[in-house]
Amino acid sequence: MISLTEKAISEVKRIISDQQLGLDEINLRLGVSGGGCSGFSYLMTFDKEVKEDDETASYDGLQVLMSSGASPYIGNVVLDFNDDVNKRGFVFNNPDADDTCGCGNSFSI
Repeated sequence: MISLTEKAISEVKRIISDQQLGLDEINLRLGVSGGGCSGFSYLMTFDKEVKEDDETASYDGLQVLMSSGASPYIGNVVLDFNDDVNKRGFVFNNPDADDTCGCGNSFSI
């Protein structure tokens, strides 16, 4: 299952609060889709529904979901949040990626 850093957890919780979604009513869904300049792209959405084949984990009260089909591609990813002035956003650190694109949102295995 994907791991989240404290910075990533804090930022997701801030977004949930800002959007008034309710931490106990919404889950963070992480996944992968075909496409992007290197072959696959990371997905990150909010979802109220837990599906039968979802892998689940809880990080400091934040429920995280991932389809079991995504696990071979992103199961070892560490999701971080970069809050530098010049580069702000979520960062997917994938030790299994053979290649990544310049933007960091696309990878190949």
